[in-house]
Amino acid sequence: MKPLKAELLIVFVTVCWGASYLFMKMGLDSLGEFNLIALRFGIAFLLAAAIFGRRLLKVNMHTVGYAMLLGFLLFLVFTPIMFGLHTTTTSNAGFLVSLTVVFVPLISTLVFRKKIELSLILSVVVAITGIALLTVQPPFAMTAGDLLCMAAAFMYAIHIMVVSIAAQKVDTLNLGILQLGFAGLYGLIFSLLFETPSLPGSPGGWAAILMLSVVCSALGYILQTVAQKYISPTRTGLLFALEPVFAAAIGYWFAGEQLSTKGYIGAALVLLSIVLSTVKKQPERPIAAKRTRRMRGAARTEPARVTAHDADCRPDGMPG
Repeated sequence: MKPLKAELLIVFVTVCWGASYLFMKMGLDSLGEFNLIALRFGIAFLLAAAIFGRRLLKVNMHTVGYAMLLGFLLFLVFTPIMFGLHTTTTSNAGFLVSLTVVFVPLISTLVFRKKIELSLILSVVVAITGIALLTVQPPFAMTAGDLLCMAAAFMYAIHIMVVSIAAQKVDTLNLGILQLGFAGLYGLIFSLLFETPSLPGSPGGWAAILMLSVVCSALGYILQTVAQKYISPTRTGLLFALEPVFAAAIGYWFAGEQLSTKGYIGAALVLLSIVLSTVKKQPERPIAAKRTRRMRGAARTEPARVTAHDADCRPDGMPG
């Protein structure tokens, strides 16, 4: 798969997740937090397993181990978001969860000792500015819900990093499917411990669960896992900065929400950050390479001389 196709898949995933806020809000009207997580990821796993059952028969324990870890990280991402929405506004939550775009390059720098390019620093600053203009409404005061959403952003950055590592070592499709099953299992265990598990009691509740399961989870997380094999985690995090833009668009079309002038400027800045992140410094050619080119150029101007040794050699210069 070419990097451009992988990036387009990530953008599609971001559209799905932009819609998830609307469906999560609908689902929480009739279900507990852990219950919603269990249903969302459990149904997504059952659907994906039914479609790719034969592929799952080839799964190995290495893949299962990574899937258990990624499923737990997903559970740790969505648990604070669910509880955080009770004590913070959706605008603050959207901004704080999108801080993943900052955490990914920072974690990558600390873990892999990589130097952050100037274009990347600039794109991150522009992305955060755009997200703030798009989602944050004054006054901005830190609450327990704000802290929980920041924790979710940090955990999702770790999830992105682990996916990037695992995608190079195991079957990405099986990994994407199994992580859904483990996330649903963790949700079910906590729902049994702290809640009374139930099914949605209204058509709206079922619609929310099915959209979260089929579109936002089954498609979203499987495609993310497959696509991340071909692009860097930092680039993935920047593309996920589009999530609040798509969330705002979906809110406009389906919930009648409209952006202010400040919001449209913020959306434009987020898009600009994606463009800036693609600008890379042209690598300088090593001095040795320049010297080699000059020597080759000089060789072209000299007449070819064939020696006895040359006649006994193969075209690649090695003895015949």
